[in-house]
Amino acid sequence: MKNFKLNRDNVIFLFVDIQEKLLKAIDNWESVLKYSKILAEMADIMNIDKIVTVQYSKGLGHTEEGLQKILKAEEIDKKTFSCLLNEEFKEKLKEKNKKQVVLSGTEAHICVLLTARDLIAEGYEVFVAADAIGSRSKFNYENGLDLLRDMGCVVTNTESIMFDLNSISGTEEFKKVQKLIK
Repeated sequence: MKNFKLNRDNVIFLFVDIQEKLLKAIDNWESVLKYSKILAEMADIMNIDKIVTVQYSKGLGHTEEGLQKILKAEEIDKKTFSCLLNEEFKEKLKEKNKKQVVLSGTEAHICVLLTARDLIAEGYEVFVAADAIGSRSKFNYENGLDLLRDMGCVVTNTESIMFDLNSISGTEEFKKVQKLIK
């Protein structure tokens, strides 16, 4: 695996299917929600672009309310498991013109996995926030992480992402972001 370093000018945060109805079934939903909110707040403070998807909103609802208040982003409603099979998503991603993607959301072994696979195939560097993704079972979560790692994703965590993007302490921005994890 390449030694990828996050570049704040070249990164986008992708929040995949963090929906109220779906979260209820996720084994580690509290972690997914907590760290997705931190990533969303970090993106706001650092002016990092965000894309938000929902899976079949008619049946599964919308992004969890508290997270959506932070994200303040338009949802892309999809029926595809890989975000890249959705034309609206592909267009928005291309429009942003970034080559690094930080992934959070559900489920680790389905939509997150298939999206990561397709992003890598398109030449993106993919960073997965392991504390901000989840599955309905612990086995599927762990298997999803293994598969993501094996296919070339950087499996990391929210705090590591924060420090990688804020490599200098003491700045006003760093102080604001650091408060998110205290």
